[in-house]
Amino acid sequence: MEKAEKTEGQRAYDERVKRLVDAVELREPDRVPVSLGLSYFPAKFAGAEAWDAFYDFPKWRAAYLAAAREYEPDRLLLVASACGKTLEGVESRQTKWPGHGVARHHTHQFVEGEYMKEDEYDHFLDDMSDFLVRVYLPRAYGIMGPLGQLPPLTSLYNMLPYSTLASDDFVKMLETLTEAARETVRWQQNWAELGREVEEAGFFCAMPLMGVASPFDMISDFLRGMRGAMLDMFRRPEKLERACQKMCRLMLERITATPAADGFQPVFMPLHRGAHGFMSLQQFERYYWPYLKAVCLALIEKGYTPDLFFEGDYNSRLEYIAELPRGKAIARFDQVDMAKAKEIVGKTICIAGNMPVSTLQMGTKADVERECRRILDAAAPGGGFMMSPASSLDEVNPENMRVWIDCTKTYGKY
Repeated sequence: MEKAEKTEGQRAYDERVKRLVDAVELREPDRVPVSLGLSYFPAKFAGAEAWDAFYDFPKWRAAYLAAAREYEPDRLLLVASACGKTLEGVESRQTKWPGHGVARHHTHQFVEGEYMKEDEYDHFLDDMSDFLVRVYLPRAYGIMGPLGQLPPLTSLYNMLPYSTLASDDFVKMLETLTEAARETVRWQQNWAELGREVEEAGFFCAMPLMGVASPFDMISDFLRGMRGAMLDMFRRPEKLERACQKMCRLMLERITATPAADGFQPVFMPLHRGAHGFMSLQQFERYYWPYLKAVCLALIEKGYTPDLFFEGDYNSRLEYIAELPRGKAIARFDQVDMAKAKEIVGKTICIAGNMPVSTLQMGTKADVERECRRILDAAAPGGGFMMSPASSLDEVNPENMRVWIDCTKTYGKY
């Protein structure tokens, strides 16, 4: 029986995947691959609003596909937005989203806070489940306040707290959560379908493997906040270190339970707090790198490709990144000397970045081409490089985006 001939989209997809894999494995592809996370840029490109990404999925889908087809990157990092109705229903305190805390045309904002207080480390370390259910969730989501009325979870083996469960507030919470969960499942299905459409159009689309991140960032971002975590490195170093160890164990258990990768599957991890300026090199060695490295090695063991976005200045940390196994990860940089990164990291790991978004937003055509060529000259020789932006593309000039990608595809040939 003859095999069906591949469609144009399938052929383009195969070509792009090969280009990306060649770069990751430190070979020279036919040209430098372009890897983008469009984020909220489709709104600017298609005359939509960031609000649509949370409330009007058909409109957002059309805008996203239009941008993908216009610029034709090799890879699209598809990060799903939350459902606006769900955020409203659960009364999220950790997010401001278009129309709720920020303008409809504005990107969402994460709201940090000390959702775990300085004197609550022991509760977190000794009984994390109890802490999350009775303390953390009520603080992070307004609708979950009734969980704070529950007795310690260790007491539930003997008698359920029927009076609490039957209260009007608790019943309302459960009803709201049920509807929010159903709404979210529908929303996630929309995003999964968009991912399939993007790949059918010929673009490699990597949706993040949720729940995998730097252990320190999980504590700093979601529990202690930046200020709290930075103070803890001086005031409660042993507690913070134990928390990093605990979070790392949980990450490794989650990765162990995850099915092995089927083919090329990058795992996107934005890294927030390991940069110079947030912690010293000694603190990086103690609290950050050992646990991030352990997570990366576990992912590699399962066949995944850690796709690390090093936000901020990592010039003093390049030797550590080079410790990862050869040809098994991607290191995307924000603020770094790309020639130095090529020399130190590029021998073992595919590097990516760091096209300045300020140039794409405000620069002239000549500025864009000059920056693009500078990065290609420093990072592309010998392969092992992907062209990516230094940060989010939300507000870049669509014409400059065109110039940048065309320059990469023309000047970045091998």
